Amino acid sequence: MAEIRQLPQSLVNQIAAGEVVERPASVIKELVENALDAGADRIEVQVVAGGVKQLSVRDNGHGMPPEQLPLAISPHATSKIRDLDDLEAVASFGFRGEALASIQSISRLRLVSRTADHEHGWELAPGVFDEPRPTPAKPGTLVDVRDLFFNVPARRKFLRTERTEFGHVDQLLRKLALANPEVAFRLSHNDRVVFDLPAVDLDSIEQRIAAVLGRGFLDEAREIDAAASGFALQGLVASPQYARASTDQQLFFVNGRVVRDRLVAHAIRRAYSDVLHHARHPAYVLSLRLDPATVDVNVHPTKAEVRFRDARGVHDFLFQSVHRALATPGGAVSPGAAEPGEAMASAMPIAGGAPGPSAAPSFATGGAPGRSSSGSLGGRSAQGYFSLLEQGRAGEAAGDRVAEPLPADAEIPPLGYAIAHLGEIYILARNRDGLIIVDAHAAAERVTYERLKQGWRERALSVAPLLLPVDIAVSPAEAEAFETWQEAFAAAGVVLDRIGPERVRVREVPVMLREADIETLVREMFAEMRRVPLAGDDVPRALVGDRIDEILSTMACHGSVRANRRLTVPEMNTLLRDMERTERSDQCNHGRPTWRRLTIEELDRWFMRGQ
Repeated sequence: MAEIRQLPQSLVNQIAAGEVVERPASVIKELVENALDAGADRIEVQVVAGGVKQLSVRDNGHGMPPEQLPLAISPHATSKIRDLDDLEAVASFGFRGEALASIQSISRLRLVSRTADHEHGWELAPGVFDEPRPTPAKPGTLVDVRDLFFNVPARRKFLRTERTEFGHVDQLLRKLALANPEVAFRLSHNDRVVFDLPAVDLDSIEQRIAAVLGRGFLDEAREIDAAASGFALQGLVASPQYARASTDQQLFFVNGRVVRDRLVAHAIRRAYSDVLHHARHPAYVLSLRLDPATVDVNVHPTKAEVRFRDARGVHDFLFQSVHRALATPGGAVSPGAAEPGEAMASAMPIAGGAPGPSAAPSFATGGAPGRSSSGSLGGRSAQGYFSLLEQGRAGEAAGDRVAEPLPADAEIPPLGYAIAHLGEIYILARNRDGLIIVDAHAAAERVTYERLKQGWRERALSVAPLLLPVDIAVSPAEAEAFETWQEAFAAAGVVLDRIGPERVRVREVPVMLREADIETLVREMFAEMRRVPLAGDDVPRALVGDRIDEILSTMACHGSVRANRRLTVPEMNTLLRDMERTERSDQCNHGRPTWRRLTIEELDRWFMRGQ
């Protein structure tokens, strides 16, 4: 049996380094967080060859006196905690000196620091001179790291190319810059300045966000400012149209610390589930504040993950906050448009349309970037929804299709008033800003879906008997399965009976879907319901409720047929007003945009007016 022996301290430090130092970006993270804990309001990072050859972090924090420098690079030495109580409620980013010993063991490190009450700084370079010596320096601290992993070749060979390693550094610093807008950040690579971000206050945070993530994100962002049960959430979530192919613009901070947490990601992803297109990823910059004693930041060596004491409470709070922000449609507010919650009682109808009073949600900036195609649903409409508009259809006279000029003093709703129905798919409308283009079929599906959801949750789905019940031919096994799910269908507003060994009959459906292709609707619903795991033959309403959004989305989507007819102006205006009142009406059930705006300024540029 091999003899048990004590490992030398140098090897212990190298093993510890393997836990916190994966690449140059890992070193910079530790050093920048130390600088933030030191009270710095300006941090400069210089990188050579992606950080493998050299990296340095300079701050203007409070610095360290000379007798503290050897301690700073000693194992298990810190200025952040004194006892177990401090460890259980960590309010700092890390423990100064905790990582320095590990970094020093796998690189050539030089440490320079000066406090405000010293006339000069002090320098320490382990292995070169082990005692601090005086040197000219500005107040603050400089940590210079060269030849990373020079004595651990097995780790060095796993580093990527210079471009890749610098990409990690760049992305990290941008995240830290967003988490700490009151701190100025400067990054240089190979003597070239990559960015130099001045400090900004919270009133000017948009400048920092635009500089880091781009103006495109800011133009599509919706603000969140929520608080409940000891949690406070602030930040911005991008509209679903801005969804990305990767997670590169997902930034989440817990008490100012950058984290990537599966619970957080799941809560936000679920809030987007009704409006996100396929495999796209949402973009957001969010900051969560809570009592430090209720979050454990020591569950991960690099503190990239955290553990919440009330994980369910945090999950539900995040979901509800983001869900509410996304529920508000994102149309364009024109001058004179109704404020949030105000009734547009004075809105005058165009060509006989009668919008009536409506508590229109607050419509923020920007239309959907790109065409609102419904893919495989192209040209389909929620026939049940449009059938409800038939009562307002006076005829096919030309007067029903032509809109009058907008009155100069009229109060124009966010999506304006209809002027034409193009290709039996798109509604052209006008408001004060310009032209609104709406995919009528996708928008109608969203309105239908939201009404079905509301009816389900309030247990008030309006159902109606079919004038002619629909019989569906099935196999004996399918007939047995339909009978098992009979209660689940009824909960969703579809009443059916088994009338033979290979036949079921549909007798009632939700009012909005009574003009749909009933057989297709029922078969698609059944396919969605069968995804719910059964406990024997029991199909309680609560069990179906686990997937009710997917089931209702299927009903709104597949419970539709091709309209192949033009809408009248009153019908189009009714749909526009319904969109303004409907949550998440910017996207169809598949996350595709339902409308787009073209401003007068954009049209002028197209036709080079004024040039």
